[in-house]
Amino acid sequence: MPTSRASRTSDENAGTGPDTATAEQQRLDADARRERNWKRFGPYLSERQWGTVREDYSADGTSWDYLPHDHARSRAYRWGEDGLLGFCDREARLCFAPALWNGADPILKERLFGLNGKEGNHGEDVKEEYFYLDATPTHSYCKALYKYPQAAFPYDDLVKENARRGKLDREYELSDAGAFRDNKYFDVLVEYGKESPDDLLVAITISNRGPETAPIVVLPTLWFRNTWSWGRTGEGYWERPELVAQSATEIIAEHATLGRYRLSIAPAPDGTLPELLFTENETNAERLFKTPSRTAYVKDAFHDAIVDGKTERVNPERRGTKAAAAFRLTLAPGAEVRLRLRLTAADEVPAGDPFADFDAIFGRRRAEADAFYASKIGTFTPEQNTIARQAYAGLLWSKQFYHYDLRTWLEGDPSCPPPPESRKHGRNSDWTHLYNRDVLSMPDKWEYPWFAAWDLAFHMLPFARIDPQFAKEQLVLMTREWYMHPNGQLPAYEWAMGDVNPPVHAWAAWRVYKIAVDADGQRDRVFLARTFQKLLLNFTWWVNRKDADGKNLFAGGFLGLDNIGVFDRSKPLPTGGHLEQADGTAWMAFYCATLLSMALELARFDPEYEDMASKFFEHFVHITDAMNALGDGGLWDEQDGFYYDELHLSDGPDGAAMREIPLRVRSMVGLLPLIAVEVLEDEVIDRLPAFKKRMKWFLDNRRDLATGASFGTSHHGHLLLALPSRERLLRVLRYMLDEEEFLSPFGLRSVSKVHDKNPFRLFHSGQEFTVDYEPGESNTGLFGGNSNWRGPVWMPVNYLIVEALERYDHFYGDELRVECPTGSGNMLTLGEVSRELARRLTSIFEPDGNGARPCHAGDPRYATDPNFRDLVLFHEYFHADTGRGVGATHQTGWTALVIRLIEDLARASGGASPAPVAATKVSGRRG
Repeated sequence: MPTSRASRTSDENAGTGPDTATAEQQRLDADARRERNWKRFGPYLSERQWGTVREDYSADGTSWDYLPHDHARSRAYRWGEDGLLGFCDREARLCFAPALWNGADPILKERLFGLNGKEGNHGEDVKEEYFYLDATPTHSYCKALYKYPQAAFPYDDLVKENARRGKLDREYELSDAGAFRDNKYFDVLVEYGKESPDDLLVAITISNRGPETAPIVVLPTLWFRNTWSWGRTGEGYWERPELVAQSATEIIAEHATLGRYRLSIAPAPDGTLPELLFTENETNAERLFKTPSRTAYVKDAFHDAIVDGKTERVNPERRGTKAAAAFRLTLAPGAEVRLRLRLTAADEVPAGDPFADFDAIFGRRRAEADAFYASKIGTFTPEQNTIARQAYAGLLWSKQFYHYDLRTWLEGDPSCPPPPESRKHGRNSDWTHLYNRDVLSMPDKWEYPWFAAWDLAFHMLPFARIDPQFAKEQLVLMTREWYMHPNGQLPAYEWAMGDVNPPVHAWAAWRVYKIAVDADGQRDRVFLARTFQKLLLNFTWWVNRKDADGKNLFAGGFLGLDNIGVFDRSKPLPTGGHLEQADGTAWMAFYCATLLSMALELARFDPEYEDMASKFFEHFVHITDAMNALGDGGLWDEQDGFYYDELHLSDGPDGAAMREIPLRVRSMVGLLPLIAVEVLEDEVIDRLPAFKKRMKWFLDNRRDLATGASFGTSHHGHLLLALPSRERLLRVLRYMLDEEEFLSPFGLRSVSKVHDKNPFRLFHSGQEFTVDYEPGESNTGLFGGNSNWRGPVWMPVNYLIVEALERYDHFYGDELRVECPTGSGNMLTLGEVSRELARRLTSIFEPDGNGARPCHAGDPRYATDPNFRDLVLFHEYFHADTGRGVGATHQTGWTALVIRLIEDLARASGGASPAPVAATKVSGRRG
């Protein structure tokens, strides 16, 4: 068999051995060994705490209405904090972020604004322009950019115009409202650098991009999360801390567990000293509820003092739990001002001028960030490097402190009004074991400021390249007893912890295990065993809960694919009966195959895992047989040559007779069976006699099973386990690689383009149910709103198919070629097809000859304006016909998978492979 093909079955064959010991790698290693707490401070501050389930104490669960944006500046949050491109410690005790005022806004700009799920014509949507530019895993260097209009921020216009627009209209954005007309805006560049784990430098550079002199007030703000007002004691409920002015340029912060810190503030470049402002992080009850506040100095005092001139609202004693240094600046056209601050643990405060070495430290940290990524991402083109660096930056900036104690949330707090009785039986009431108080990888810190289990699994693959310790810790955490339900279900997300995400956790753990090697070239078998053991509980939950008839055909609900189905698959069907899902069943076959590979790996060192390998081998074959069965309830349609969901309806008065209706929608549902494929090496099987004996018996005695599947055929030292047979694989690939069906210029569509002119229609009991092709935003609010799976390109499922094609290629090699695109006469191996898909996916972010990147939707600023040209956004999903970014604008998490695709393309073209990844054992949390 040819050896030139790249394959992830031999995985990450970039070699073994340690990484180059860059300065950042040394910091990572010291942090992993618990020698120095380099990750204590990071970009863990949320960008939206308001409108979240955690902060919702309403009777009807209307989170957006209970704590809207208008309340955010005035109400103390219960479970977290938010800010503008901010930093905090890993428990969000002490928080820092800049606030801004341009002299015209009605609101002090302390946080990002956006529309809630009811206001946006395509659901919730942030209405700001900001960019994550750089970050290292220890957050020793981080950089982000916010673009702040000089005219009054168009809050009302954004709300009214989006309300006027319908589902068929594009979203109305900040630039559409003229906020950046004539370049009348400020660039606010925020940089963080660490001299030590407890010595944090902050630089805020404000540049006037407009043609006229413009004023701006910049308020670097330091505050404590409110943990003292709820009437509780114990861990996490510390006594009230305090911030006190020590001089005109120094603030002392005292906290019971974090200790004593000093914030040093340099004068402005012209020597002007800032005005120090102090208040309390307490609710302004008078403004919100017309009742007396706990204190005269409340959370929104800085807004009142700066915007409304009510200076009496700040504490003249210059002490409190929230403080700011107000710089009143006036910038000429093209001018810039750099403000400097330094937050240092009291026992590390440098002697003399705290800013004497400020620029030198930042210079070193920037150079070290460059050296670190040069050691990690191999040889990329300059454009590939820009994409990768900003994707990694978005991934790292999207780490967030996430706190949600379900039992306490349901009970309410002693010093607050009791929650409504309905709460005890409402949202998440059966997840009382759940206790989240960790730094987690978020999908998007504004639109999705809460973890989603299947999103997080995808995030960990690019994370494993730069911080394998964090990747492993995150995957283990999701399976811990204070996350995983006692019944074995993994938590989904805060809106409904009991919803069902696709079971990709095992795949992510297996891939992270293969990517990460320690300094001796060894992988972390303890991590693999820990996740494997807990995932056995989750697998059992799936088998017991999601196989309605015990036939190995699964229906997991909407499975993260939102509106892809004919019906809302997470609710009782309007037709009655039940569904058997092609994707649900494919996910379970995929789960089986991955657990089989994990068991075989563990069995190399612990023979008792051979029994588990046999179990998952046989279970995989049973699922494959059930799905491929012809005329007996299977999900394969021989006429069309495709996999479909199947609707089961009862006929007759007693409901005993069943009628089966295939739902002939050509969608990603029918492509996902392709991902259920593993290639087993003969040499691995030969070393496991018990497994080999059981497998041979099964193959010899159960030939009645898996009539349509590929298994049991030795081929060049490999054994293929695949849900589709070779013949069925080829039939599905004809659809998948047809540019009039699934293959778009930017990857694979989630619904075939054939449904553009030929929508699927189902009539039942006087109702019509329709699925058509919508390449961008959803044209309906149907169970998904702005997350549309009826046509656009989604990175995570595309990535799974890219990987699967590599595994097929590892088995079939040059002996199997397919037409790509279908009808072109261009015959490619499946490895070449995989790389063609990767090329199309990465092209979303690459500039064309005119400098325009498809993801930016033709916005000319990104092609021609030097202050926009090198900025990249990583959206939730992408318009299938144009590549335009759609949905959440900063969902870098799973969209950061593009880095992995760039690596593969660079490797295939002869570029240097990334360095092997050094990793250490997973250990516990610390403060």
